[in-house]
Formats: sequence, structure tokens, C-alpha cells
Amino acid sequence: MAEKVISQIQFEIGQIDVLFESYADLLKQMEKSVPNLVELTAIASVLHSFYNGLENIFLSIAKGIDTNVPTSAQWHRDLLSQMIAASEKRSAVLSAETFNLLKEYLGFRHFFRHSYSFFMEWEELEKLVKPVAGVWTKTKNELQLFVDSLTTDKTSKND
Repeated sequence: MAEKVISQIQFEIGQIDVLFESYADLLKQMEKSVPNLVELTAIASVLHSFYNGLENIFLSIAKGIDTNVPTSAQWHRDLLSQMIAASEKRSAVLSAETFNLLKEYLGFRHFFRHSYSFFMEWEELEKLVKPVAGVWTKTKNELQLFVDSLTTDKTSKND
């Protein structure tokens, strides 16, 4: 089962990398100027897709390793919280620091899915856009450490 989860994690990491490569020019432009409504909508979609990709990873881990997917009304937040806790089946996926960073993107995901794009304000979105590359680098590094731990666990069980 770990092989399938590892494969799913690696696939989603690749997809998120492609997402940021595809919108690199737009992200760079946001560093220099205030976006118009179309640009703001596009960048909001990128942030939504970013967190959605991460949530796909977390769901794969919850289903394939933890065999426990949260079902409460706030299951998205519970799923993210589940990723900072180690268990007898796995190490923690995320550090508390990364969890705190990603909570902001989870909150935005909820807003994006339940609002109209013309309600978005650059002053609020900017707080997520400017640090997103660093947040992704940190998250990706932690995900790779987690994948490495799964590979190590699998190897040690075969010895």
C-alpha cells in the first residue's frame, strides 16, 4: 500500500510543480503590480489548485496509510491536522510551522469555493501570493522527507 501512496504523492508534487511553472509569469507580475480582476481571478485559481493538490496528497495518506479519513463537518481542517501527528503507522507528514502556513491556504480554499471572484481583494490575496513559492518549497521538502521515511520503513521491514 505504501508504494501506491508514494506514487500518488510524487504525482501530485509533479502536478503542483507544473502548476507553478505554468503560472510563473503571472506570479512574477504580481510582485510588481496590482492585478486587475481577470489576473486576480487567475491567481486565486492557482492558489486554490495548489491547496487542492496538497489535499489530494493528504487524502492519499489518510486513506492508504492511516486508514482513517475525517468525516466531520470540518473534515478539511481535521485532515490537515492529522498530517502533523505521527502514528504507529507513520511519522508526521508536516511540521507545526508548515501546518500553520497551510491553514491560511485552507481558509482561502474555503472562501474561493463559496464566494464570487469579484469579492476578492488584492490586499488579502497578496498575503498568500507573495510567500507561496517559499511555502511550496518548505511543504515539498517535508513531503519528500515523509516519502523517504516510507521507503526506509519498507526497506527495513524487508530485511
